[in-house]
Amino acid sequence: MNNQTLVVYDFEILFEILIELENHINFNLLNIKKLTDINFKTIDNYLIISGKKQNVENQILIDQFPIDIKKLVELINIKFLKKKYNQQSEIDIGTYKLNLNSRKIFNEKNSLNLTEREANIVIFLYSSKQPVKIGKLQTEVWGHNSKLETHTVETHIYRLRKKINNVFADENFIKSSKAGYIIQ
Repeated sequence: MNNQTLVVYDFEILFEILIELENHINFNLLNIKKLTDINFKTIDNYLIISGKKQNVENQILIDQFPIDIKKLVELINIKFLKKKYNQQSEIDIGTYKLNLNSRKIFNEKNSLNLTEREANIVIFLYSSKQPVKIGKLQTEVWGHNSKLETHTVETHIYRLRKKINNVFADENFIKSSKAGYIIQ
C-alpha cells in the first residue's frame, strides 16, 4: 500500500488526467473542492497540487500551461522523495524535532543551531531509556577513556542546557540525577 497521497485541490481537469495515468504513478490520488474537505493531520505523506496559490505547506503550484504531464509526474515524485528524505532526517524529541542534516533543534516557535557534539549528546541521551553516567558519555560520545579526569561532559551539558533554556525557556530538557543525565 502506497502512503504517498497527491491531493488535487480545485483542479478537476488535472485530476481526470492523473486518474487516467493511475496505473503508472507511484502515489494515491485524492480530489477535493475545498481545503476544509480533508483533515491533513490524518494523512502522513501528502502534497497538494493546485492552480491557485494557497497558504499551505507541501504545495505544487501549476501556473504554466500547457502542462507537460511527464514532467509534472516527475516533479511530484521528486517532491515526495525530498519530503521522505527530510522526514527521515528528523528525530522527534518530545515537543522538539532535531534535523540531523542541519543539526537544528526546533519546535513550533523557535529553532536553535547545535554543534555536532551537542547534536550527538542530544541523540545519545534521548536514545538511552535510562540516565547516562558521565563516564559512559565520555566513551560513547567523545571516545575518551572513562577513567579520564575531565569536566568536558559537564561543561558541554551546562552550555547545552543554557542554550536550550535561552531559546526555548526549557530548564528541564536535560535532566540530571545521581543516576546520570537523561532526555525524556
